[in-house]
Order: sequence, then structure tokens, then C-alpha cells
Amino acid sequence: MKVVAATGNAHKLKEFREIFPDWEIVSEREAGFSAEVEETGETFLENALIKARAVCKGTGEAALADDSGIEVDALGGAPGVYSARYSGGDDADNRALLLKNMHSVTDRRAHFTSAIALVFPDGREVTAEGRTFGEILPEERGSGGFGYDCLFYSYDLKKSFGEATDAEKNSVSHRGRALAALEAKL
Repeated sequence: MKVVAATGNAHKLKEFREIFPDWEIVSEREAGFSAEVEETGETFLENALIKARAVCKGTGEAALADDSGIEVDALGGAPGVYSARYSGGDDADNRALLLKNMHSVTDRRAHFTSAIALVFPDGREVTAEGRTFGEILPEERGSGGFGYDCLFYSYDLKKSFGEATDAEKNSVSHRGRALAALEAKL
């Protein structure tokens, strides 16, 4: 299957390709799509659908989008859909703000959520969600992954996503689980 990855995030594109090695997954740029898509949804699924619909319409190809983030129980689910823009800065700034906000918190439970949307030119839409559970570490561990990976201790892996190999992370990650659920629906 050929699909356009509705993301400008090279890390997500790499994970899509690793999880679906039999699919031909091209980037937005490779498909000639350069418009900025504003994520105005209030949920991960709404944002994934907004992106997939826009890229499908703009390219005339099936489009695969993910919206995901980390949700911390003690912070009422924050940063949630604002994970990528939590601090207004880059990934390091986001992690620093999360650590600051968790400074005196003892309940450190958290989970990553991923919503996946696959939109076809004929109007069909297939969606799926995945979650992975763990907790926020008091300091960064590992240098792998991206975003909040080095702060997220995975209950499945018994280490941070930042310490995990790509294959280990993909086997239990929110995105891996969402993509597996999507594939099952197809």
C-alpha cells in the first residue's frame, strides 16, 4: 500500500516506516505537499483526522496521520494534545517544563496516547488509538527517541523509552499499538 505520511516530523516518519516495512510510505514533502495544517482539534483523534484529510485532499493519495502526546495523571492529563508545544519551545524546553511542574509530585503515573487516521481519496476513513503506560522519571535517562522519551519510564520495558532500542520501543509504544490496531481494521 502507498500512503503519504501526514507529518513533518522525521521521527514519526521513521517509526511509520519501521512498523510498516511492507508499505510504501512517502513524506508530505516527497508527495509535493507543503501547506501548514493547523491542529485545532480538542482530541488526538480530531487532530489526526484534520491532518490526514488535508494531506489526502492536497495530494490525491491515501494519507496516514498520527497525533500523540503524553498525559500525566497528576497534571489532569496535561500536556495532552499540547505535548509538542507545551513550553512554546523545543523538545528540551518541553521536558524542562514538565520536570518543573512535576517537582514536588509523588504520583508520577503517565501514559502516551496515539490516535492514527488513514484517509483515502474515495472518502473512507479508518482510525485507531493506542496507549502505553508508565511514569515520569525525576531526571532524563537515555539519549534515544525524541520528545519526552527520556523522561518516560515504560512499565512494559522496565526502562525509559530513551534507553530503549527502536525495535523495543516500537513493540510496546502507543504509536506501535495504534498502528497495529489500524492494520487489524484494514
